[in-house]
Amino acid sequence: MNNPWNNRRPSARPPRATPLPRPEGQGSGGGAGAGGRGNDELRLYGLNAVLAAFEARPQALRKLYLLEARIPRLQPLLKWCVANRVGYRVVEDGDLNKLAGTTHHEGVVADVLRAPALELAQWLQQVGDGPALALWLDGVGNPHNLGAILRSAAHFGVKALLLPAGSTLALSGAAARVAEGGAEAVPLVQLPDDAQAMAQLRAAGFGLAATLVDGGEDVFRATLPARLVYVMGAEGEGMDRELASLCDQQVSIPGSGAVESLNVASATAVLLAQWASRRM
Repeated sequence: MNNPWNNRRPSARPPRATPLPRPEGQGSGGGAGAGGRGNDELRLYGLNAVLAAFEARPQALRKLYLLEARIPRLQPLLKWCVANRVGYRVVEDGDLNKLAGTTHHEGVVADVLRAPALELAQWLQQVGDGPALALWLDGVGNPHNLGAILRSAAHFGVKALLLPAGSTLALSGAAARVAEGGAEAVPLVQLPDDAQAMAQLRAAGFGLAATLVDGGEDVFRATLPARLVYVMGAEGEGMDRELASLCDQQVSIPGSGAVESLNVASATAVLLAQWASRRM
């Protein structure tokens, strides 16, 4: 019987096979869909996103789809699939468009198990006692902003993205592609309620800095602690003022005034660079 999934010797060319599972939504990987994936699985696309997941968590890989032109670049991954009986298919570009829900797949799509979010207490045990930087995302929801934040966070060595209690924010395929591999370098941490989270972070030596569009201390002049959590506001509404008032300090990025503000992803990159310039 012709098996559409290839588990032969590594030198064999993967077969073409149809039909493919139908995409769900825009390939975000959230929820159970027609492709049979549940909330514990994520559909990744983009070369760096898929390779980063493979390098960090190869055991999480469940299915792989690729263009024939990607076979040479993905040989190590394909050999691992053969050795571990993980199915893969060589498909056409249009098939990948449907699987990913976008044309920005760079010739490869993978279904992987999600990395579970850590609890705050668990993360605090892992992070150690030295200088450390984390981001508290208060309302960030756009997947492209999340991906850009993850990419900057990975570049500057951020230890975690902290998600408020009740947050529905989760990694999507779009965010992982924009992150260019950064999603595997920065864990997501689920916070308890705000008061408890702040207490636990302060007990671990972290200061909390609210980031405001205006009205905060100039971040380039501010004294920032070696263990710091930047609290980032939502894309449209900005920082919740009540939450900002509970933080240890409030900072803003000065500008020319030609535009109202930076978007949250651009602001994050500036803030991370400012902290890192004093630590690296």
